[in-house]
Amino acid sequence: PHAIRLEGDLTLGGLFPVHSRGPAGVPCGPVKKEKGIHRLEAMLYALDRVNGDPRVLPNLTLGARILDTCSRDTYALEQALSFVRSLLPPEGGDGRCADGSRPQRPPPERLVGVIGASASSVSIMVANVLRLFA
Repeated sequence: PHAIRLEGDLTLGGLFPVHSRGPAGVPCGPVKKEKGIHRLEAMLYALDRVNGDPRVLPNLTLGARILDTCSRDTYALEQALSFVRSLLPPEGGDGRCADGSRPQRPPPERLVGVIGASASSVSIMVANVLRLFA
């Protein structure tokens, strides 16, 4: 539920602690303005500047999928796994419709990198998982 998605030819992932750690049983707490929202806004601003200048990446736009870590390492790892799931083929048989035709599927997301997380311990865990999927 805590995600931002911007369409583009290439996608950058983002993992930021937009919310603080929640109480027991709840992953996310209150919004973190300085260390969360500001970092999120900085990434969106940078993408806007790059996409707004045709000399930087001609004929390409950068998109984003930005996820909230909620300042919790285990939650951040779950969020990082959603990047991996976007690269895997969809589940379900041989991929045929009831009439025998092939279904229309969107192309897989072209995730080219992930920015974040803010804590080294989280970044190391996320990097180790994402490294397995290049």
